[in-house]
Amino acid sequence: MLNKIDLSGVWKLSLDEEQKGRPSAFEDTMELPGTTSHARKGKRSEEKLTGSLTDEYKFEGSAWFAREIEVTNELAERAVFLHLERTRMTTVWLNGEEIGSRDSLNAPHVYDLTGRLRPGTAELTIRVDNVGYPTKGGHMTSPDTQTNWNGITGAVELRVYGESRLEELRTYPNVGEKSVRITAGVEGAAAAKLRVSAESFNGEGFHAPEPAEFALNGSNVDVTYPLGEEARPWSEWSPELYRLKLELLDADGEAVDTTESVFGLREFRPAGDKFEINGQRTFLRGKHDGLIFPLTGYAPTSVDEWVRVLNISKSYGMNHYRFHTACPPEAAFAAADMLGIYMEPELPFWGTVTVPGDENHDQAEQDYLISEGYEILKAFGNHPSFVMFSLGNELWGSREKIDSILKGYKEFDDRPLYTQGSNNHQWVPELLEHDDFFCGVRFTRERRFRGSYAMCDAPQGHIQVDPPSTLTDYDEAIYPSQVQAGDGEEGGTKQIQIQYGTEMKTVEGDGGGDWVSPLPVLSHEIGQYATYPDFREIDKYTGSLKAENFKIFKQRLEEKGLGHLARAYFENSGKLAMENYKEELEAALRSRKLAGFQLLDLQDFSGQGTALVGALDAFMDSKGLITEEDWRSFCDNAVLLARFPSYNLVGGDTFRAAVELSWFRQEAPGALEVSWSLRSGSEKMGEGVIAAEVTANGDLFELGGIELALPNVDAMQKVELTLRLNGTDVYKNYDLWIYPANAAADFGGVQVFESLTDEAKALLAQGGKVLLMPNVSALENSIEGTYAADFWCFPMFRSISESMDRKIPVGTHGLLIRPEHPALSEFPSETHSTYAWWNVVMNSRSIILDGTPSEWEPIVQTIDNFERNHKLGLLFECRTGGGSLLVCAVDADAAGESPDGRQFLSSVLNYARSEKFAPTFEIALEQLERMIR
Repeated sequence: MLNKIDLSGVWKLSLDEEQKGRPSAFEDTMELPGTTSHARKGKRSEEKLTGSLTDEYKFEGSAWFAREIEVTNELAERAVFLHLERTRMTTVWLNGEEIGSRDSLNAPHVYDLTGRLRPGTAELTIRVDNVGYPTKGGHMTSPDTQTNWNGITGAVELRVYGESRLEELRTYPNVGEKSVRITAGVEGAAAAKLRVSAESFNGEGFHAPEPAEFALNGSNVDVTYPLGEEARPWSEWSPELYRLKLELLDADGEAVDTTESVFGLREFRPAGDKFEINGQRTFLRGKHDGLIFPLTGYAPTSVDEWVRVLNISKSYGMNHYRFHTACPPEAAFAAADMLGIYMEPELPFWGTVTVPGDENHDQAEQDYLISEGYEILKAFGNHPSFVMFSLGNELWGSREKIDSILKGYKEFDDRPLYTQGSNNHQWVPELLEHDDFFCGVRFTRERRFRGSYAMCDAPQGHIQVDPPSTLTDYDEAIYPSQVQAGDGEEGGTKQIQIQYGTEMKTVEGDGGGDWVSPLPVLSHEIGQYATYPDFREIDKYTGSLKAENFKIFKQRLEEKGLGHLARAYFENSGKLAMENYKEELEAALRSRKLAGFQLLDLQDFSGQGTALVGALDAFMDSKGLITEEDWRSFCDNAVLLARFPSYNLVGGDTFRAAVELSWFRQEAPGALEVSWSLRSGSEKMGEGVIAAEVTANGDLFELGGIELALPNVDAMQKVELTLRLNGTDVYKNYDLWIYPANAAADFGGVQVFESLTDEAKALLAQGGKVLLMPNVSALENSIEGTYAADFWCFPMFRSISESMDRKIPVGTHGLLIRPEHPALSEFPSETHSTYAWWNVVMNSRSIILDGTPSEWEPIVQTIDNFERNHKLGLLFECRTGGGSLLVCAVDADAAGESPDGRQFLSSVLNYARSEKFAPTFEIALEQLERMIR
């Protein structure tokens, strides 16, 4: 390329919502690059959405842009192309003559103006349409993510070339031979030779291989350029890059055109149960990305902005990005090249792949989607960070057709690794012939390798239903020691109901059965632990998108008289969610047969019901729930892990834990020491050092064990187990609880009733004290107790469960506890849910106390979701009927089977016997009876 002529700036604008055609006059102006929404053009939207952010100036239709350009004599004689980096569907006119149309959502729109330009002034007109797409567009056009914007983002320019030029340049690095193969087409007859040179950058040193010249024979280039013995490989640990310079020379050795391209010397490939980068095993710690940028409503095209965003993810231990039904702009790949991030774009498709003859088959859409894949490969395939490619999200339909698409892509470009899609055929997955890796959540109903699932996809995960421990991994699910009889659906087909996008669908569940993947397995969209909204975030939405959803949620809470608890709801639900994430990610790291995970998500997801599932908000800012360092203690290339059967211990017992090290750094750790200690506040209960030698890397290593006789304790104690890899930044903290061996639920001297019987009312009328422990299974006006944070968000999965006639999710966000209350004096607690509460909560229900005064705060309250906003009491007290009433909606028999449950009951019962049981808030007995029924 000889030159670029920047066309950014002010363009004439006409908005044509009804698509009537070319305007007779342009009534407005707008700066390009940009979008109509961000420029606040068109009618202001009256919408106030709850399921996503609201595009304040949403415009759908045809946006016409026009401007004059000056054409010099030299420009008129050159090869000139109009380059629109990222847009929607476009049509271009030059001086009123239609040049053509383009419709890629992912790749630049390029128009050949060669021979059409005349010296003087020319008028360029561009129509951008954001309706009538050949496909729905996935998260490329979704209001849930970057919105269905209209405009042009990134470069808007004329690219000027010499008498010859290279087209469709590809670089094929060869790590073993330390060389790069270069292929391209040559347009024009002026070039006789190709001169190749390169310089390294983005590393600690500098390397410049010797330039080389190659004679050109015909219209194609296919040469191998040696980099020399000092060649520097690219990886997550050392993202060394080369700037390749390709000069076309004429017969006299003069340059007629120059092309520059960045490449990295790398080989990313599947190797058994892991991926290898340049022969070293890596574990993918991935982040889902839907191109959510609330200030603009579209993805940035600035390398600096993507470096900022990707660096944030790296600071939280991420080394991988999976783009959900989307492909990011060029700048994202360039930034990932610089930072060593493994990128996986995806076709903009989320649905069913059909074949001719199928109902609703759309050949035009399918052809378009397939062509988009080729456009993505051509546009971005040279980036070393582009290592994986997916055909879409949760696809169903013809496996044969899906595999044929894979086959075509691999024949066209074998550089990235391919997968049929993310979580395809969810309940009955199979590997296809041309898969390079598998991404999903289960192989069969019982062989699950994720910690949480929606209720409509039950059975749920171990974090949601199993007593808390650190023993779970997914090795048996991925590589079962024996076939589980009856797991598969081998032979024939079976109709099953599945979650289909944000709805449901009945499909033929063909395939499935028991199989073991010989390829690396990635767990799909893990986590999804929601927090309550942080309404302080509303003021951050100063750009194109407004948080009308947050405003509505805030209003709902205030209408329930609970607005004063908003901050507490956010912070305490968030603490629980972070603990859930810790176990989720550690379970993945404990799994030797897993190749990595794709988190959903490190940041909040703005749509699909408003899913506030991130440690970061939608702006990639910390929500203040966990530090980067603490997150990396369970999500990084080196993580210490302890395996033990329970967080709840009994004094006098022996605590045992196996200590392991997940190590995926560039060099093996060698001789190492892990210091450990168990402390209760400032009191040290035990400490030691585990010495080991690890001479390999890229695996989970057993280091040794901890065995400690626990002291007999008179009172419940919270203790902290700390592990530290000496001389490094690697550490781990676990909170544990020790209970007295003799803790018991002693009901002596306490008046306990299952319901407000006449006897209970009479006792209250005498000024007596009553403990009400209802039969939780019979409570009507109540919400089921569940420990884990709500999955994704209640509104979306409530709707899906209803459409599938399946159980509605519980939809709560853990506890808000008043730890200073004397009822908990023998059960010391945080203000949020901890594992000490697991057995209590899982054997409870929370009574709906809606309509009661705000000053009546339960001792233990369950945090409801932003749709219902019930006031929920698990443990609460009041004056009523003339006496004092304490309500504990816990199944004492079930909870009392565990030491933590017994300790809780003991604390509550001792309080009920004490003089401290003297509530001051008074409520009518009749009102109470209406609630406790």
